[in-house]
Amino acid sequence: MKSKFFIVVLFLASMTIPYSCRKDKLPKPAIRDFDQLLIDKEITAITFPGSISYFIYKGEAMGYEYELLEDFASSYGLKINVKIAENETRLTEMLLAGEGDLIACKIPVTNKLKKKLLYCGRESVNEQVLVQKSISRDSILKDVTDMIGKEIWVVKGSRQYHRLVNLNQELGGGIIIREIGIDTVTVEDLIGMVYAGEIKYTISDYDIAKLNRTYYPKLDLALRISHPQRSSWAVNRSSPLLAEVLDQWFSQNKNTPRYQAIMKRYFEMSKLPGDEPAPVLSENRISLYDDLFKKHSKTIGWDWRLLASIAYQESKFDTLTVSWAGASGLMGLMPGTARAHGLDPELRVNPERSIRASVKYISELKKIFSDFTNEDEKIKFILASYNAGLGHIFDGQALARKLGKDPQTWDKNVEECLKLKRFPEYYNDTVCKFGYFRGTETINYVDHVVERWHYYQKKGKNKK
Repeated sequence: MKSKFFIVVLFLASMTIPYSCRKDKLPKPAIRDFDQLLIDKEITAITFPGSISYFIYKGEAMGYEYELLEDFASSYGLKINVKIAENETRLTEMLLAGEGDLIACKIPVTNKLKKKLLYCGRESVNEQVLVQKSISRDSILKDVTDMIGKEIWVVKGSRQYHRLVNLNQELGGGIIIREIGIDTVTVEDLIGMVYAGEIKYTISDYDIAKLNRTYYPKLDLALRISHPQRSSWAVNRSSPLLAEVLDQWFSQNKNTPRYQAIMKRYFEMSKLPGDEPAPVLSENRISLYDDLFKKHSKTIGWDWRLLASIAYQESKFDTLTVSWAGASGLMGLMPGTARAHGLDPELRVNPERSIRASVKYISELKKIFSDFTNEDEKIKFILASYNAGLGHIFDGQALARKLGKDPQTWDKNVEECLKLKRFPEYYNDTVCKFGYFRGTETINYVDHVVERWHYYQKKGKNKK
């Protein structure tokens, strides 16, 4: 038990995650302006977790807003500390209380808040749009009047709900508004339901809808149903120099290749997994790298076809592939993961080195889950950790214990708890340490890798 505890601590210590404990009782800090930040060589950002703002994936901090902050901070040699607001109201409360130097996610620009803080940095203009599936041009609603007589699904009490009620009044009624409980689904869930054909229409902020279109292609977002709404980052009114520097940096960098590349990764690059079974090249061959899979799988006692299935899911056997998140190489390793397992990130394109580092990583995960008696369950937890990062899986197990589920069973137990981590009620729970998580992708990842592995076992005569 002591050995396993040491392995877990060492493993987590190797992951650099700028994520602060929101429950700490610390003395109220002084409000700092930019000159003091340069002296302290750090900046503390307050953010609200989400698929655009901030989240942890594969053990690394991500998010469109976070990566822009990261670029800004690196320009001035500043270390980033992140503090998480439990809800959107807490963003401004924490800033005004001096708990952070800036709000590094979008908040609405209002005259009321202008009296309390300085809007600066990344400013955006957003609109609410109708999300519908583009089956054919004739089926697309092109005008708000086309919404009359249609069922539009929204989260109960949300901004989308209130806008839809107002629009319905403006049109003289006729829109069929369907509310769904706030504790049941999110706006992003509704977008997924539109794509799956479970519902026909929902409402979303355009940026959220655009990001989700990278997961769900063939969504039409053309119909705007609201006036443009401004939002921005913000700092305390006692930090005018920081506001000025942020404005200047964004003005100078918003058209640079680096800035545009970040935007492309989040809002344009497809995030669809390789979920279809890979074709077997011949009766006795899956890929060009079968011999390498066979060689290195022996060190962890795995069927080599399971490694092959991971590789296909990560890269479709293309050693030059780079995912939207920055994972690359045959085995889809993140830079930090590669480095932690003896591989220079620049050498991830080398298939054998990629497999070797991947096997080292899997070997560590096997030790962490060594108390699992069911080998099939252990494999699912290892695959989930490989995809999402170990922290989110620990959170899922902790939630499972709290909710009376089995922390060592994946299907209908820990996987269900991972789905809950998209709701503030759960990712803000004291048992969760790694915040917001979009669990559906990891659940699909495990399903696809295991399904393809069994497909490889049955197809042809591939021997161990």
